[in-house]
Amino acid sequence: MQKRVEAASEQEVEAPASQRYRNRMLNRQMQHVMDLIVLVAAFALAYLLRFDFAIPHDYFVYGVTQLPFVILFQFVALSIAGVHTFVWRYVGMAEVKSFLKAAILSAFPIIILRLALPDSLQLLRLPLSVIIVDTALAFGGVLGVRVLRRAIYERSQKQKRLAAHVGGVRRKPVLLIGAGRAGMLVAKEIQSRGDMDLEIKGFIDDDLHKLKSVIQRIKVLGATHDLPRLVRELKIDHVVISIAQAPRQQLQRIIDICEHIPVKVRIIPGLFEILQGKVEASRIRDIEIEDLLGRETVSFEEDEEARGTFLAGKVVMVTGAGGSIGSELARQVARYHPARILLVERAEPALFTIHQELLQVVGAAALPLIADVCDEKRMRTLFSQYQPQIIFHAAAHKHVPMMETNPTEAVKNNILGTRLLGELAGQYQVETFVLISTDKAVRPTSVMGASKRVAELAVQDLEQQYATRYVAVRFGNVIGSTGSVIPIFREQIRRGGPVTVTHPDMVRYFMTIPEAAQLVVLAGAMGEGGEIFILDMGEPVRILDLAKQTISLSGLKPYEDIDIVFTGKRPGEKLYEELDMTGEQVAKTRHPKIFIGSIANCPEETIKQALRQLKRLAELGYEQEVRGLLSELLPEAQLEQNANPDSQAGEQPRRLSLTSA
Repeated sequence: MQKRVEAASEQEVEAPASQRYRNRMLNRQMQHVMDLIVLVAAFALAYLLRFDFAIPHDYFVYGVTQLPFVILFQFVALSIAGVHTFVWRYVGMAEVKSFLKAAILSAFPIIILRLALPDSLQLLRLPLSVIIVDTALAFGGVLGVRVLRRAIYERSQKQKRLAAHVGGVRRKPVLLIGAGRAGMLVAKEIQSRGDMDLEIKGFIDDDLHKLKSVIQRIKVLGATHDLPRLVRELKIDHVVISIAQAPRQQLQRIIDICEHIPVKVRIIPGLFEILQGKVEASRIRDIEIEDLLGRETVSFEEDEEARGTFLAGKVVMVTGAGGSIGSELARQVARYHPARILLVERAEPALFTIHQELLQVVGAAALPLIADVCDEKRMRTLFSQYQPQIIFHAAAHKHVPMMETNPTEAVKNNILGTRLLGELAGQYQVETFVLISTDKAVRPTSVMGASKRVAELAVQDLEQQYATRYVAVRFGNVIGSTGSVIPIFREQIRRGGPVTVTHPDMVRYFMTIPEAAQLVVLAGAMGEGGEIFILDMGEPVRILDLAKQTISLSGLKPYEDIDIVFTGKRPGEKLYEELDMTGEQVAKTRHPKIFIGSIANCPEETIKQALRQLKRLAELGYEQEVRGLLSELLPEAQLEQNANPDSQAGEQPRRLSLTSA
């Protein structure tokens, strides 16, 4: 009975497929018939034009005789050129060369016969004028029929969208800034869609040669300095920047102009993303603060092969996989077909989210593992069971003021957790261990920065003991990551303000989450062991300027709609962050934006003794002793000793130092 049911269901599945196949074949036959009709009509019209629509009887006989082999040549030429494989409703400029190729392939042998055959075979010799006119009409007609089919299809699709579009929404008048290739693609797609509430009034472009020209039936109305007049005259709702990979300075200039009008500014995705099919040209979005970083986004495309070789077929462990950096790392790893991705995270909701996402990409190769990197028994079990080959260690406490009031937790997670994971990596013969560090580890003024610096030293010490390659990656603030400044600003704006800035002169380096993750992966591929990889992050950005831009991009005015207040520098914070430090040998790599610094040496016994004492103090909860020991281990550090006035001042052990027994 079950077999009969399965057989019946298979027939039900196959029936639609076979029907679709029959429909395609019928379609193809109809297309061939249409081509034959066009070719015959073109041949007849060519003869009629040759003799002013009064063909002599002899030439009429010649034409009827010549028609079959001329049509045969032309039909074969169309097949050789691949024209019959094109989907009619998608034919465009890219396919025109195939029609030209078919025209040449068919005309060439006919001309050869015309010149080579003797007069006695006049019956088969076509007049040269007929050959030329017939070729132009035949292949122009075949192409024209397909273009007409596409026009009818696009018109019908537009009407369908209009019919499905709810409720007569008034179209918003917009201007496109940029009349280049990207602008043309955007205009074309918006015009072909009936479900978009945009009406393009014109292009804006600073290229004077394009002024008054027409692109996609849309006129170039002026340059950016004409924007105030055009916005007023045409009652523009908002402008759309349609420039492929617009430089930051150009974006900022356009935004400044629009803020003074005022009119809202939006932007299209990058042209590369559109051409790759990742997004539609009409996927217009608001400008994000990432678009206005003080530098161009770093490209890692040239190192694609190196990353693929490094990760393909490997068992990769990502700790802190539910965090903003860890989850993006997992996404990047998934692109290169690893044998398995071990997602290690102690926060269940965050782990669930990234696991569900990766299930759609790599399926069962993504394995969610709830674990704390400080839990030796649990981590040893995972190493023994899954045998990771590459580890990206992103699990860490990173919030500076919070770690000032919880220094022992910073030590446990950032230092002792890293050391434990690194030792297990060496013991289980992991190929590469990549530690994610921070610019706050350079001459640290905070417990968080100091803990990450000691973690770097702990990793450098392990490099001397095991065959595993240990490397660290150091970068600045990551835009959009959990606890970073931009999401805080946006939430404050959502609540109506004020936006809080700690100090008017505070500056930070910034990078995007994908940049950070790609840098980490590339570091693992490039590292030989013992290096710090540093990204050239351009010029630092003033936090005050960032706050103003975030308010402006929300359609509001700083100090008028949303106030900005200064709260004062918080414990552990610097006004300026650094990426290099004295004592490190910094050198360029093959990537122009990535530098390598060998971690400054620290005596093996010193780091081991420091780790033992830090573990004891952290377990006992002695915060001031932890600060003192970090300061002694890192002479360059400038840690505040009384960041938590509410800490218990009960019985304290005698001061432990690196020289004590």
